[in-house]
Amino acid sequence: MEKTKFIWINGKFVKWENAKIHILSHALHYGSGVFEGIRCYKTNKGPAIFRLNEHIDRLFNSAKFLKIKIPFNKNQIKKAIIELIKINKVDECYIRPIVFYGYGKMGLNPQGAEINCAIAVWPWGKYLKDKVKVKISKFIRLHPKSIISEAKVCGYYINSIFATLDAKENNFDEALLLDYRGYVAEGPGENIFIVKNKIIYTPKLGNILPGITRDSVIRIAKDLNFKVVEKDITVNELKNCDEAFFTGTAAEITPIIQIDNKLINKGKEGEITKILKDKFQKIVHGEDNNYKNWLTYVK
Repeated sequence: MEKTKFIWINGKFVKWENAKIHILSHALHYGSGVFEGIRCYKTNKGPAIFRLNEHIDRLFNSAKFLKIKIPFNKNQIKKAIIELIKINKVDECYIRPIVFYGYGKMGLNPQGAEINCAIAVWPWGKYLKDKVKVKISKFIRLHPKSIISEAKVCGYYINSIFATLDAKENNFDEALLLDYRGYVAEGPGENIFIVKNKIIYTPKLGNILPGITRDSVIRIAKDLNFKVVEKDITVNELKNCDEAFFTGTAAEITPIIQIDNKLINKGKEGEITKILKDKFQKIVHGEDNNYKNWLTYVK
């Protein structure tokens, strides 16, 4: 992990190595926190944060479900992110805001514990390989009646860790989880799209995280006059698609070239996948004015 100099925590900029919490922090024991993953990209106009407003809106929405009252407003969090990028003097970085129940309470009712807010930024390249081999996991995506699917809660990701470890142990790059009905859901930290006969398909909302990169890709694809359908996708449809790719803040747009033992598009990146990936890269690097409202420049 490439360190930067400062982390913002509870309203103060502290040195990276001094950003510490108590061992009895509630979130460490029970996963009672919410977070976001955001990227900042280098552009000709300086660093630009991709869809900052939408990410912070989701952070606050996630916090609401855990009864967390964030002790800063949205503008204060956005300003802190911008200032943190400035003082760390990075052109491109990954941004991790996290809000969690801290010290002062043990047990499964977290209310009464202190609320901690922190933001870290650091250089982080592509999360996955350029093209990935994927294993359908023996673990399913968390049931939508057991959790709130639209929230990005720390504790949920133990499900993703189980799936990831299983995939790695079987020599795959990433996992893919099905939902409780056996339909395609998402990766451990990514949404999924497939292409069949030039039509783009992605699982409908309800059992998956409503990804911001997912939303971006849907909008970009429609602007490029591709038909996009949100539907339940069977494993058979998945394995017989023409193209497949993951989307996510960390993964960006990553082609899937193999699912279990089945090659997709002869193990090559698909044509439509490449079109979307190239367009996405132009947008995030400030090279497409049609999407300039998606960028917040660090000035």
